[in-house]
Formats: sequence, structure tokens, C-alpha cells
Amino acid sequence: MIGSGPYAIEPWAVRESSVDLERLGVSESVFTLANGHIGLRGNLDEGEPHELPGTYLNSFCELRPLPYAEGGYGYPESGQAIVNVTNGKLIRLLVDDEPLDVRYGQVVDHERVLDFRTGVLTRELHWTSPAGKSITLTTERLVSLVQRSIAAISYTVTAGDQPVQLVLQSELFANEELPQSGNDPRIEAALARPLVPEIHNNNTTGATLLHSLAGTGLRMAATMEHDVQGPAGTETHSSSSENIGRTTVIGRLAPGRSVRLVKYLAYGWSSRRSLPALNDQVRAAITAARYTGWDGLLDEQREYLDDFWASADVEVEGDAQLQQAVRFGLFHVLQAGARAEGRAIPAKGLTGPGYDGHTFWDTETFVLPMLSHTVPDAAAHALQWRRETLPLAEERAQTLGFNGAAFPWRTIRGQECSGYWPAGTAALHVNADIADAVLRHVGATGDDEFERTVGLELLTATARLWRSVGHHDGEGGFRIDGVTGPDEYSAIADNNLFTNLMAQRNLRGAADVCRRYAEEAAELGVDNEEIASWQDAADAMVVPFDAKRGVHAQSENFTDHALWDFGGTPPEKYPLLLHFPYLDLYRKQVVKQADLVLAMQLCPEAFTPAQKQRNFAYYEQITVRDSSLSAATQGVMAAETGHLGLAYEYLCETGMLDLNDLAGNTAHGLHIAALSGVWSGVVVGFGGMRHLKAGLSFAPRLPEELSRIAFMIRWRGRRLRVEVHPGEARYRLLDGADLELLHHGERLTVGKSEVGAHIPAFGPVEPVRQPVGREPLVRRLRAAGLG
Repeated sequence: MIGSGPYAIEPWAVRESSVDLERLGVSESVFTLANGHIGLRGNLDEGEPHELPGTYLNSFCELRPLPYAEGGYGYPESGQAIVNVTNGKLIRLLVDDEPLDVRYGQVVDHERVLDFRTGVLTRELHWTSPAGKSITLTTERLVSLVQRSIAAISYTVTAGDQPVQLVLQSELFANEELPQSGNDPRIEAALARPLVPEIHNNNTTGATLLHSLAGTGLRMAATMEHDVQGPAGTETHSSSSENIGRTTVIGRLAPGRSVRLVKYLAYGWSSRRSLPALNDQVRAAITAARYTGWDGLLDEQREYLDDFWASADVEVEGDAQLQQAVRFGLFHVLQAGARAEGRAIPAKGLTGPGYDGHTFWDTETFVLPMLSHTVPDAAAHALQWRRETLPLAEERAQTLGFNGAAFPWRTIRGQECSGYWPAGTAALHVNADIADAVLRHVGATGDDEFERTVGLELLTATARLWRSVGHHDGEGGFRIDGVTGPDEYSAIADNNLFTNLMAQRNLRGAADVCRRYAEEAAELGVDNEEIASWQDAADAMVVPFDAKRGVHAQSENFTDHALWDFGGTPPEKYPLLLHFPYLDLYRKQVVKQADLVLAMQLCPEAFTPAQKQRNFAYYEQITVRDSSLSAATQGVMAAETGHLGLAYEYLCETGMLDLNDLAGNTAHGLHIAALSGVWSGVVVGFGGMRHLKAGLSFAPRLPEELSRIAFMIRWRGRRLRVEVHPGEARYRLLDGADLELLHHGERLTVGKSEVGAHIPAFGPVEPVRQPVGREPLVRRLRAAGLG
């Protein structure tokens, strides 16, 4: 447990029992509802107060300038930034003539609950206006996981002990004023009022607004319709203008009487469809939603989530806060990718504008492994998006002088958007990360058709890159020089071990799939000679090892660098990149985030158990975790190497990253990859799940802090349940044919009847240490008496 946070601890929900104006931005992110196509930040229904309003459509973005102090060949000319689109969440309420605003009058009580089983955000507010008129407000909000274009809100106002006149103003509002996000006026100007009005119209019960973007030329449409239930005399009318659509409901309520508004929203965007076609698209979608009705939408949502949890739930006994965090992570990762369908999964999902809404390698390395085992269709769609952007990646490779494809370090629509060249140019490992996600997805699903089409193209294009980038040296070794691995504190290094091992896996995977689909590979221009060259490069891959210290080197000569002065670095100087020049960081043994340690997780058969032990101990003492991605990986490898208490501490840190705002930036959006890391911390860490050449393998062990874990995964058309107790693991198939798997190296055949297996004890291990002041946060809080 990591110390009490702002939300009540319960297994299936996040509950906020008051309005904390100092933490509005965090709650807006935490209470976001999304489905991979639409994202609605958890702003209050009345719109104000807010820290950061936000309504997002996946990949709907505008161009923005990339400022360079000094340009260079191959630098991207412009970036892309997610746009805050038309806000349909707004429902303003006037009680007599006073607007509902929690900063005025008296908030008697206020509660919001995000329920992971229903996918609904509920709110209950008892408020007394400055003039003494009391009302109760009850709202429910959802973004449909079934009807991709739809969101809906049920909004009920009940009068207190006095009659009141109510005016409800339900709005579509485009070009909201946003807080400034940076110091570059060119960027602020590019994103100020980015939506260009095109068409607006209304009827009695709703309105439609259509806009476009000047830079990208993308078009979007938003429409709303309402069902109103109120006492006799309640009136409804609507209006529209270029940037505002409004439906107004006015009526008088006797004490204890209510008026209820159900608001249906539909969103769509396109780079190709005409404005009339977009208008028709959202109008059709909202017609279907009204036909389904509010209760029907709730039923669909619950049925969808029942099916999800039946295949994805993770149970944790012994730490109620961690149990909540695990399900919170699962729910938000689902929301990030469920209905993305041919579009990317951004690093922040659709929860905020952090990282400009960009997608990174985080998706393939951290998010997709979870989705491939829980919602495989969502993982397949994310990889299909990579294939659709393949022409842009091939064009980028040509610009850089390479063959094959060079996928972007950060992007929204497939173009490189990084102006930081050691990442945007040199972090080529993203290509192997994509290939790795393909191989893992095919391994988990057995989807031959996906492998033959999407997988073949991606593996071939990325393999060609490595054969072009690398070269055989005078001793026959295959070198990949001048790259940046996951650790951005060691840029432009020769033979980064993570990059080399992942490229090796990429090359071998491409060779294998091209042999099995020879005819399709030939259509891509692949011949036996090219396949042989991939195999030769993989077999000769340079893997740096420091024989003197008995550990692998993160990159060539890395272990000969000077050590960072951790003892002389005070806590306020972290993260280091904000307080020290890169020149200083690049020359020292200091690691921003798991790099070689991540290679041990993803390429487990490239290391012996003894090497993993030594490597983990060595890199643990120089890794400062200046990235939200690191703790999850360190936790997984801590579990594998027998440091179970440390693994638990890292899992807690990962799980509470957003719920407790540990990094201080949750207000700009959730950390979707870290949320996926909570799943991997349990399933891959304490469950010991690995994809090995010999098959699906588990090596479970529990820390003292946990009495039981249980999880389910999908595996090649099956649903497998794994339950782990301190001395025993139990395996059972819920669906599908019998499965042969490995349990701590021993073969087991698992069917519908539960199979138990003894968990061997792990021998004693030497304690490992972290840099001074960078111990796991749980440990630091305990030392301070706060945990």
C-alpha cells in the first residue's frame, strides 16, 4: 500500500466524495470516459470550474510549428497536436436566476463515482444557491463501447423544499478557451480557436455543428438530441450559430418534483468525406442511439464490460488499494483502445492533451501485450494502423538513407513529429518494438490470417531497415551503431543491447514468416537471398558483455563510463533532464528508465538466470526512474530474480501513479502505458508469464504482502484462469481445447478441471540497492511515516 489518496478505496470503482478545486485537473483525467474514438474528460457538467476542458476524437489533430534553434537535414517541418473538439458535455443550470457553480452558494454534499463494471460516471450533488434555494442534481454519463460514435448523459434536477424555476442550457460549444500550455506563442497561435466553422443547424430538440481544420484539412461533426421529462408547462427550444448549438429547457418545479434531460451525442470526423456525408453520418448515429434509448445504452455497456471482465479481470488479495489500482488500469487501457479501429492508441489515451496526443513505442511494448491477451481485436486494429502508415515510414527511411521502414518516434497520423533528433532519428528501436508486438500478438492469438497480411508486411519492412542500418564488422559481428535505446540518458550509442536483441528477434521473425508465406513474401520482393541475409545478421548480432564485471553492457563501453554522483544529487534535481545538460548525462552511468532490464523481460531466453541476477543488481543501482515506464519493468524483473518485496513496491508505485498523481502531471492525462504496466506487474511479474520457444510458460511466486492473485488471459481461442497462492498455482481452462503449458519448467496439460502445481521456493538472494534518494516510493513513504 502506498498511502491514502484522494479517492475512497473500493474494488470496482473510484469514488470522490467532495470537490477539491486544487485537484480538479487530476480528477478530470481520472474520471475521463472514452472508447478509443471519443474521449470526454471528467469535467463537471456545468463546465466551470475546470482546470482543463477536453473533448477529443482519436487522431483528429492540427499541424503546429516545430521550433528549432538550428535546423538540420531530415528534421520534421511541423508537428501534430490533438485538438480539443466541440464540447458536448456542457449542461448549464440556472436555479431561479442563479447559475449552478460549486464555488458559490453551499455544496451540502457532492459525490462522483466511476464504476468499472458499468462504464458509467455518476454524480450526486446537493446544492443551495446563494439565495437559499436547494436542489439535488443526479447525473450519469457514458461513452458507448458498443456504439462507437455515441456518448450520452442523463441529467436530473429535483427541487428541494421550495418551488424553483429552472433553466437548463444543454450545449455544443466549439473553440473553448484553453489555458496556455507553453511558452512558444507560435504554437499557442496555431492551436487557438483551431476549428473553422462550416455548417450549423438545429431542430426543436437538438443541433449540429460541423467544423474543419485549416492545416490538416480534417473535418468533424458533432450533433446532439434530447429527451425531456418534466411537469406540465415545461418548454424546450433550440438554436445554433457557428460555434454554439444550444437546447434550452425551462420549467417550474414544485418542492420534491423533478425534471430529467437525456442528452445524446454523436461525433465523427474524416479526411475524405464531404461535409454533407459527415452530417448524415452523425445524424444516423444519433438516430440509432435514441432508438436504443438510455436504458438500452446502459444495458449494452454493462454487457460489453461483463464480457471484458470475464476474460481480463485480475484479482489481488492482501492489498485493497492495489486491487483498485489494477482494475482502474485495466478499465482505462480498455477505454484507450476498444474502438480505436484503424487509429493509434496515444500515450495519454483520450484523457488529456499530454504529449500533444502522440503515440510512441509505449503502445507496442506496454499496451498491446495486455490487449492481445484480453481484447485481441483492439490490439490487431492498433497494428493495422501501423501497416496503414507504412508508406510514410518507408518514405521516412528513404529520407534517412535506409531501406525498409523507419517508423516515427512520436506521431498522431504517421508522420514523424519529434524535433529532438536523438529520438526522432536515432531511436530506431521503435521498429523492432512494432515487430515484437506483431510476433507476440500472433503468438497469443494464433491468428494466421493476421500474420499472413498485416504481420508479414510489418515484419518485412522492419527487417529491411535493420539490414540497412547495421553492418558486419571485420570480425563478422553484426553491429548497429549510433542509436538511442529506451534509456534517453544514453543517446547515440553503439550496439545498444536492447536495440540489438529486439532487432535480432525482428530479423528472425521476418525470416520465419517469409519462409512460411513464400508466395506472399515474393510479392513484396523478398527472395531467399534476402531471407538468408536477415538470418546471418541475426546470428551474428553483437551483444555487449563486460567480462570484467560479469554483466551485460547497456551499450558498447557503457560500463566504462564514469558513475553519476547520486549522493551529491538532491531530490529536487530530479528528473535529471530538467536540471543537467545532456552532455553530462550521456557521459555517465545513469539510466533514466529500464533499458537492458527491459530487454531481459522481452527477450528472456537471451540471458541465463545467473546473468539476469547480476544484470538486475548492477542496473538497479544506477536507474533513477525519471520515466513513468520504468517501475513496471523493474518490478517484473525484480520478481523473476527473487526480489519479491521490491517487485511489490514497484507494482504499488506503478499502480498509484495516476490515482495519487505521483508524477505531478496526471492533470494533463493518464499514463496509459504505466496503467498497462500494472497488469504486467501482476501477470508477467508475479504470475511469471512468458512466451518461450517451448510454449506458454508461467513461473508464479507471491510476495509476503499478497495472499493470492488470480487472473485470466486469452490464448489462441481459449480462456485460461491462473490462481496463485503462496505455495501452489492452479490452472483451469474456461473455454477451448486442452492446453499444454510450462509451470516452472515442468510441462502441464490443462483442461476444464483445475490442475494444481507446487511452487518451488526461491533461494536466498543478495539485496539490491537503488541510487540514493531513488528508492521505491513505497519505501520512502514508510520511512517518512506516511505509508
